[in-house]
Amino acid sequence: MSELFDEVDEEVRREQLKKLWDRYSVYFIALMVLIVAAVGGWRGYQYLEAKKAAEAGAAFEKAAELSEQAKHAEAETAFTELAAKAPSGYRTLARLRAAAEAAARDPKAAAKLYDDIAADRSVGGEWQDLAKIRAAGLLVDSASYADMQQRLESSATPKSTFRHSAREMLALSAWRNNDATAARKWLDAIAEDGETPSGLRSRAEALQALLPPVAKS
Repeated sequence: MSELFDEVDEEVRREQLKKLWDRYSVYFIALMVLIVAAVGGWRGYQYLEAKKAAEAGAAFEKAAELSEQAKHAEAETAFTELAAKAPSGYRTLARLRAAAEAAARDPKAAAKLYDDIAADRSVGGEWQDLAKIRAAGLLVDSASYADMQQRLESSATPKSTFRHSAREMLALSAWRNNDATAARKWLDAIAEDGETPSGLRSRAEALQALLPPVAKS
């Protein structure tokens, strides 16, 4: 008797499953199609992105070869073109390299290119700081100390990645503009930072020796 009930229960379950399938099979099939399409779309996107990155990498290498051959104008053009169409990572690198190539013909124009990168929040904080440092390096011999201070003071803070370079350029700019007090301020910051590179520390000590002695009160 129990076997008969089991067969009846099994038949009932089959009927219920059939009814569910008849009712929802269209939705199930549509869901499967969407999943397959989504996976295919994602794989296609990954393939295209990988292809773009490979093409950008090859173009970047060719532009770098032009630079190594001292063909700076051609290299600048190649990097500028790459920056306009490359994926985000290569785009920022290409913009930086284009600015570096421009420095060979026009340091002020190159500084403007670096300034544009520094003002672009989409590139990320460290890239912006690096662009600030590069621009300041091109202008340190000609800019006023006030200009250099405006450019670099935020990059000279204790936790900044490029604080060592920023402090050195601020000290040098202050010295060139006959501001001994400001020069000492940045040289002291260099001396008191335990992570200051040894080469930079030596240059700071040499610059310190060129400053006039502090007047005794």
